[in-house]
Amino acid sequence: MNYIHDTIAHLKQTSPAQCEFYQAVEEVLESLEPILENSADYQKNAIIQRLVEPERQIMFRVPWVDDDGNIHVNKGYRIEFNSSLGPYKGGLRFHPSVNASIIKFLGFEQIFKNALTGLPIGGGKGGANFDPKGRSDSEIMRFCQSFINELYRHIGPTTDVPAGDIGVGAREIGYMFGQYKRLTGRYDGAFTGKSLLWGGSLARKEATGYGAVYFANYMLQDNDDSLKGKRCLVSGAGNVAIYAMEKLYQLEATPITCSDSSGTLYHESGIDVALVKKLKEGAREGLAVYLETHSDAKYIACADYPSDGHAVWRFVADAAFPCATQNELTEADARTLISNGCILVCEGANMPSTKEAVDVLLAAKIAYGPGKAANAGGVATSQLEMAQNASMQMWTFEEVDTKLQQIMKNIFDTASNTAAEFDQPGNLVLGANIAAFRRVADAMIEQGVV
Repeated sequence: MNYIHDTIAHLKQTSPAQCEFYQAVEEVLESLEPILENSADYQKNAIIQRLVEPERQIMFRVPWVDDDGNIHVNKGYRIEFNSSLGPYKGGLRFHPSVNASIIKFLGFEQIFKNALTGLPIGGGKGGANFDPKGRSDSEIMRFCQSFINELYRHIGPTTDVPAGDIGVGAREIGYMFGQYKRLTGRYDGAFTGKSLLWGGSLARKEATGYGAVYFANYMLQDNDDSLKGKRCLVSGAGNVAIYAMEKLYQLEATPITCSDSSGTLYHESGIDVALVKKLKEGAREGLAVYLETHSDAKYIACADYPSDGHAVWRFVADAAFPCATQNELTEADARTLISNGCILVCEGANMPSTKEAVDVLLAAKIAYGPGKAANAGGVATSQLEMAQNASMQMWTFEEVDTKLQQIMKNIFDTASNTAAEFDQPGNLVLGANIAAFRRVADAMIEQGVV
């Protein structure tokens, strides 16, 4: 469709060298062709041309001093992508790989993910190319304070509400909120993912991982199946992966892998989630240490990974949960999963499958839950945290978890019903993209050319 092709071509000219961003845009726009062909209003109002351009792009330097007195300078970002449904909402990522392309792809995905929740939140994302690994608490505090010295002027509970992402947990949120409060003199819900001591929500930490597993179970239930008894491959060892594994056990499935930046852990009898939690949330150690307690487990270092993919996907299992980072599941990985009998792939991370891998999964017609639908539980629970802050209440874990389950069910039903409406039953990529696009696009039309 020339309209879509021309929009993508123009984007590549005006935003050069942003490959991850192009990948995210192409995945969404190409699946919108059925609805764009039959709706002159969306073309007349230049919706997709406006959608792919952020409302605001904030880039700034972040100078800070390490424990030895050396000065460092990092790049900070906040992409406020679309506010048609509510204040910008999306996490902050601290990782050496962060650049404009990464943050823009994440922010673009966030528009649609947030729209699918049905909640009043727009899409945004931010972060810095800072690596918290190996840094002391004091160094991380100084970095976070310097980061907020610029960002504070752009955020607030009804403007833009950041949360955590890779490299940003409760510790970092605490340091940033403290500096925000100091600079503004306000104690408000400008961040989510806060400590339970000062405005956080029960079940927020667990929400993305739990939500992805709930979504996977809804996909299987739609085919008169369930996760019970399934053996599952999980990548990552952060919040998403840990709590996905925890929920898998609760639903009587068995996670047999997880991974970190150094390698992959395989434990045939089932991953010891309590130990992984201790290693990653407490001691902050690598997964290789796991073998000291479980000699029957196997560890594959990154240097020994297959040249065409990731070791974590090369084991026989019924289901796969990519919960680490973007483009971690390749075409070769997807083909291996299918040949090994995998019947479900459910994404806990943002865009963890390459375009070629997605094509293979869709062609195989296995149950495939794209990240913008399957991992929306985290941002949905962030909005529940915002609601609790606004009303100065704190809900029980059970209340939040019940709301999370219903939100994930609504997302699955919406994506599934929309896919069927466009004669592609089971294609949740198309269903999620079109359903989210309609909600955002219709709001943009009603609000005028802004």
